[in-house]
Amino acid sequence: MMQEVFTKLRTLQDILSRKFEIERDMKEIPKILTTKIELLNRLKKSYVDKNDEISFKKQKIKDLRGKMLGAEMERDKYEQQMDHVKTQREYEALDKEIKTAAEKESDLRTQLQKEEKILEEMVSNIEREEIMIKKQEEEIKSEQSRIKHELKEKSKLLKNLEKEETKITPGLDEEILFKFERIIKSKAGVGIVPIIQGICTGCHMILTSQFTNDVRLLEKIMFCPNCSRILFYQEVETEEDIGEED
Repeated sequence: MMQEVFTKLRTLQDILSRKFEIERDMKEIPKILTTKIELLNRLKKSYVDKNDEISFKKQKIKDLRGKMLGAEMERDKYEQQMDHVKTQREYEALDKEIKTAAEKESDLRTQLQKEEKILEEMVSNIEREEIMIKKQEEEIKSEQSRIKHELKEKSKLLKNLEKEETKITPGLDEEILFKFERIIKSKAGVGIVPIIQGICTGCHMILTSQFTNDVRLLEKIMFCPNCSRILFYQEVETEEDIGEED
């Protein structure tokens, strides 16, 4: 009777191990997409911020052009007044105004050229970001389709495993099953292991002779006192045993 229970548990171990692995995958798979969506959102925010910066820069350039035009008109005005100068003092005063206006115009032109160059770089950068955003959106769309298909396939596998599980579990103690599932989840899919020469093959703990004998008797389900795995006794074939079989 107990031998049948152990046989069921070993079969159930394979099913549960695969089942929990699929469940973990189904939780992890969407996380990749979440990371890509977060990256896309950061790119979009950066794109919006840079667009605002470009708008601000364009307004600054517009203002500089207006000021430069004003300085140019002022210089032209003073230059036209030169035709009506009558005294040396008037000439010197007007010449000073012309030079001041010309310097102002030159400074504004330099600033304007600098700001236009910066704007050109900003526009070039944001165009690259726009391409990146479109590419990321396409990747996410493709990833969503792939994940949907993959989750659908894994869901089918999971249902099949659950059907197999329901065929095996009837007749098994519910408390044992509960513990067994927890052990498999926490012990990398291995919940039942043999004792070989008095050693738990799950954690390699040396067990007492009395404990080993109790496991060998198959009177009840016994757990390793160290790793909590279910134990069953396994004979070790000696060279003499192998010779007898031959």
